[in-house]
Amino acid sequence: MRAVILDTGVANLSSLAFAVKRLGVEPIITREAAEIRAADRIFLPGVGTARAAMAAIEERGLADLIREATQPVLGICLGEQILGRRSEETGGVDLLGLIDADVRALRADGLPLPHMGWNRVYPEDTPHARLLFRGIEAGDWFYFVHSYAMPTGACTTARCTYGEEFTAAAAHENFMGVQFHPERSGRAGARLIANFLGIEA
Repeated sequence: MRAVILDTGVANLSSLAFAVKRLGVEPIITREAAEIRAADRIFLPGVGTARAAMAAIEERGLADLIREATQPVLGICLGEQILGRRSEETGGVDLLGLIDADVRALRADGLPLPHMGWNRVYPEDTPHARLLFRGIEAGDWFYFVHSYAMPTGACTTARCTYGEEFTAAAAHENFMGVQFHPERSGRAGARLIANFLGIEA
């Protein structure tokens, strides 16, 4: 199993790397094209703003490598958003366009932003959801830190509510994303990472 964590320059890579290692897989943190193309699974992590993340991805030559990927790709938190079409953050920024959904500010109905902490996630009955959430109960808890999200729609594979319902996981073809941090989500998060890797937790 060759698991690559993309070195986007805008993510805390160590916590994700430790989570993968705990499952018995030694991840490769890289931005090298040959290693990315040879991977069995690709993680796309991200923190910060969509504009900074897209600039860093373009600067490191990763945008086309991600778009050309044929193996499963999992975007985490901002990494999920980057897979979308366009974010309204910082006046609007074009994203990778791999998942047919836009990203907008959470309409949190007076709740504090960012949405930070544990919340319940409810998977859909779709092939992507059955893959990622195998062995995870509907309503299980995951850890979030975000102010922007994809609204629910055709690409939604799991839902969460914080003031409004939003997409907690999205997918299209080999591209999947989760708005929460599985590497910080205890047993359920470890199971989701293992499911993505195709191994037993």
